[in-house]
Amino acid sequence: MARMRLPERAIVIAMDHARTLGVVPGLEDPGAVLDRVIAAGADAIMTSYGVIKHYHSRLIGRLPTYLRLDGGPTPQREEWLRYTEWSLLHTVEDARRLGVDGVCLMGFLGGAVEMRTYEIVARVVGDCASDGLPVMVEALPVRDNPRIPDPMDAAMMASAARIAFELGADIVKTYYPGSVEGFRRVVASCPAPCLIAGGERMDTVEAALRVVHGSVAAGGKGVVFGRNIWQSPDPARMVRALSAIIHDGAAVDAALERLAA
Repeated sequence: MARMRLPERAIVIAMDHARTLGVVPGLEDPGAVLDRVIAAGADAIMTSYGVIKHYHSRLIGRLPTYLRLDGGPTPQREEWLRYTEWSLLHTVEDARRLGVDGVCLMGFLGGAVEMRTYEIVARVVGDCASDGLPVMVEALPVRDNPRIPDPMDAAMMASAARIAFELGADIVKTYYPGSVEGFRRVVASCPAPCLIAGGERMDTVEAALRVVHGSVAAGGKGVVFGRNIWQSPDPARMVRALSAIIHDGAAVDAALERLAA
């Protein structure tokens, strides 16, 4: 089966959270989430080995599917962005056997596991080179590092993204640093396409749409969103609202109208 590619701008649904968190509100039934977001026009899915294995026929060959290869401890042991352990959990050969269209890894700038994540990225990029399997790297500055006083600072985000590119990332996923000017700096420093992560669910749908609009205005290529989609009151309408901005170039108010339609 031919490998499926992301469009130039993409709405990627992140569904890898339960691999670390266990039970997550909104992801209790992965199959139902997949059905809703795919029908609504999602461009790709990024998720865990178990989800792809169990729902293989709903994913492979229908839309680009990315497999999360790496992982860290549960929150019962360590907090997000404060890890002291990180591992490669699945191999590139596992990804090929599943028939996925790409793989996803972390790169933690400034963390205790910084070098471990960079070693994993370098190894996987090399393993993917033989057939060009795309590698997405989620490049994030960590918390509680005195050399990173603000992990949302645009300069820190730009450095995290550029290092991911230098290690061989085909796609970079990172946070929106809070302004069009800030994200423009990230995009300008990274030759690979930059998509924004959603992180925790934002306070309002409008706030999420404004972040997305700002990222696209800065040259971003879309989103890799999870909780801001499948924890929303209507995930399908949220996908359509995001599509209005990402694919149709709509303003936030027009996207909100699509959400309410």
